Amino acid sequence: MKPLVVKLGGSTAGRIEMEQWISVLASARLPLVIVPGGGPFADQVRVSQNTMHFSNAAAHAMAILAMDQFGIVIAERHPRFQPARSLRDLEAILAQGAIPVWLPSQMTRNADIAQSWDVTSDSLAAWLCRQIGSRKLLLCKQVDPEMVPNHLEALVDNGVVDAMLPHLLGKETVLYIAGPSSLRLQLLALPMTRIPGRRVGLADEARTETCR
Repeated sequence: MKPLVVKLGGSTAGRIEMEQWISVLASARLPLVIVPGGGPFADQVRVSQNTMHFSNAAAHAMAILAMDQFGIVIAERHPRFQPARSLRDLEAILAQGAIPVWLPSQMTRNADIAQSWDVTSDSLAAWLCRQIGSRKLLLCKQVDPEMVPNHLEALVDNGVVDAMLPHLLGKETVLYIAGPSSLRLQLLALPMTRIPGRRVGLADEARTETCR
């Protein structure tokens, strides 16, 4: 069974939602891989770029290192969580029944990924799905899924996900969005045995529904 890839948004860093999502994910009865956002570490890269004027390519590399930093924070929060820097690490940790927390800087070093702020941890999570053959991606954010459009292109237009996600998300990968309301429901239904949140449709699906 291929693991569910779960992006834990950096917007949860330092908030009660971070600890609550960690409790939920640590209880999971299905295999999963956690992808950290950049959180305050990536915010500092943005601030530093404005004052030090380094390139977007340098900022991209630093933002990925910021994901590593938030991932290290997450990985020490529960005994089931273990940092993973390679495909071999991911496979070994999953085989033990533990939960890998992906630190992406090593695997993405020479990857064909745009070096731009248009690429965030959302897109990198989608890229990881392709590398490991996962068919399901869950983005845990600070926005309730029922309050935003339910197809991917509109989520891009509204700034909920980054502009590169539609390009890096495999056609076979199903996308889900979860937010605070999803988290509250899941906390009442531990352990986690299903994917929380709402499935996101594609524009073609939305047009099909409209024509019916």
